[in-house]
Amino acid sequence: MSNKTRFRVQFINQGKVYEIFAREVYQEQLYGFVTIEGLLFGERSQVVVDPSEERLRNEFEGVQRFHIPLHAVIRVDEVEEVGTARIRDMSPGGNVHVLPGVVPPDPGRGR
Repeated sequence: MSNKTRFRVQFINQGKVYEIFAREVYQEQLYGFVTIEGLLFGERSQVVVDPSEERLRNEFEGVQRFHIPLHAVIRVDEVEEVGTARIRDMSPGGNVHVLPGVVPPDPGRGR
């Protein structure tokens, strides 16, 4: 892999879709998990602050590498430019479908 290779990774975490950018994405010895290493964030601007990207910066502050369960990964793309990392809700009418057991049951349901 070249030093300029960048990846956009979309995955499900606690009922939300996370979109992040990283230098390395690979499957390590931890079976059933994808390893994400070298998180990248867009250039910080003093004028405009994206609250979603700022939340991701804070959540992953000090993290060198982390592992995502394979069934939570939606998509991995190799990209040329680093975009804006973001978190968005999974829309019920959208094109992201959850496999059984990926998202915890809705606490509002009477069970």
